[in-house]
Amino acid sequence: MSSSESSSPSLLHSFIAGGAAGLTVDVSLFPLDTLKTRLQSAEGLMRSGGLRGLYSGVGAAATGSIPTAALFFITYDGLARRASERLSPGWLPAAQGAAAAAGETVAAVVRVPVEVVKQRRQARPDVSARHIITTTLAEEGFAGMYRGFLTTVLREVPFAILQLPLWEALKAAWGRQRGRPVEPWQSGLCGGVAGGVSAAITTPLDVAKTRIMLADRHSQLASGGLVAALRIIRQENGLAGLFAGVVPRVLWISTGGSVFFGSYSLVMRLIS
Repeated sequence: MSSSESSSPSLLHSFIAGGAAGLTVDVSLFPLDTLKTRLQSAEGLMRSGGLRGLYSGVGAAATGSIPTAALFFITYDGLARRASERLSPGWLPAAQGAAAAAGETVAAVVRVPVEVVKQRRQARPDVSARHIITTTLAEEGFAGMYRGFLTTVLREVPFAILQLPLWEALKAAWGRQRGRPVEPWQSGLCGGVAGGVSAAITTPLDVAKTRIMLADRHSQLASGGLVAALRIIRQENGLAGLFAGVVPRVLWISTGGSVFFGSYSLVMRLIS
């Protein structure tokens, strides 16, 4: 990979750097994520909590952020490194996209239950995480903790296919201009641009995922798939409904991308 990190990060390095980056961004920017979730909920911003309890659900997010980000980078770095050793440079963007897609799919095993609890806490700040977990397990079983799994993967994979190759390309271009690999802060800026662009494009998928996770378990949204959710949202709220929360989402992910990839690059440099 063309980056300021080690060209061959070990699995341990990927775990440490990815976990540290995930925890940093998830906790520091959590209020923006809460606003985005409430804007996307069927009840709207004010009826789902308004501006109060913006850190509701942060415990679930913090608990899941380290293993989620670590699993992603272990998978991504491992596959991207093998691709860089075996493929010509022209094939690297496609390989990086495939590696990112694989990383997001693996990470979703941890991310989805965390998202279910986190988003329900964000939309219902007066309800505890323990109550949400016990109620979900009692009413829906273990599968309830994975409601929206496929939709989450279908959101994350296109996002990652856009974001990671764009991040790598921006770093490579900046590095060529400088004549040496980019610094961690420059890697972070590249990650912010890549994240913002990818976030805007994939917002409808994020809205659908949020509505499915928050829906009543007997509703059509809860039992339907991605296409059905997009159709219902379009019918109920129009085209604007598909882009609900796009401003906080882009702001959150572009800022988060800067913090995430900057932190990842810095920690990777310190431990390599």
